[in-house]
Amino acid sequence: MLKVLTFMKQVANGLQVEGNFGTAHVYRSSLNAIIAYSGKVDFTFDEVSPEWLKGFEVYLRSRGCSWNTVSTYLRTFRAVYNRAVDLRKASYVPHLFRSVYTGTRADHKRALGDEDMKKVFAKLSRTSGVPLAVYQAQELFILMFSLRGMPFVDLAYLRKSDLRDNVITYRRRKTGRPLSVTLTPEAMILVKKYMNRDPSSPYLFPLLKSREGTKEAYREYQLALRSFNQQLMLLGELLGLSDKLSSYTARHTWATTAYYCE
Repeated sequence: MLKVLTFMKQVANGLQVEGNFGTAHVYRSSLNAIIAYSGKVDFTFDEVSPEWLKGFEVYLRSRGCSWNTVSTYLRTFRAVYNRAVDLRKASYVPHLFRSVYTGTRADHKRALGDEDMKKVFAKLSRTSGVPLAVYQAQELFILMFSLRGMPFVDLAYLRKSDLRDNVITYRRRKTGRPLSVTLTPEAMILVKKYMNRDPSSPYLFPLLKSREGTKEAYREYQLALRSFNQQLMLLGELLGLSDKLSSYTARHTWATTAYYCE
């Protein structure tokens, strides 16, 4: 019989070879959680029952995992199980995952209110001792909001060729959906201020150096995202915001604003 942990490792390695580093990372995180829960070197899919899955869910919650994290791990494991079934390496069990949580829920409010957004858009004084990195994070956040809530991953991977006059045309990294955004004069000022000055780089902004699709580029993206979120956290504390500020906030706030403006 096919071994669960061995098969999950093979799937994760295959995703990495294909350049899906983010998904491979999620599979490895799920795998590590299953190893910690099972306490076994390996086991077969026949040993996985609704009771085993419920125990895994309870274990994850006892470790402080949010419901969204629990759902991510369980949905990842379900995808691996479905692959094994498709390969006829595991028996199909109807409603195997029925008793565990595989949905999504908003554990935290990610959209800022009007008053907090006014604070974020208020220009910081560079003579007040605000670190340059925090000041730059604020302007990048404003730019992301101005670009229809562009996610940080899309901003990082934008190419110089995506910008034509005052229009940015690109594909969402997550969905592949083509999008086109017309820059306001204010957004264009920020683009010109932070755009890549290296003529040999294809990227519009100097957040990445390595070739797109490589493990090095993904690592650079992770480091840039972590740094950006750290600076946004400091910015939120500095401004006295009532809600947490992160890279997700720009997209969710723009989406909420657009919804109520329709």
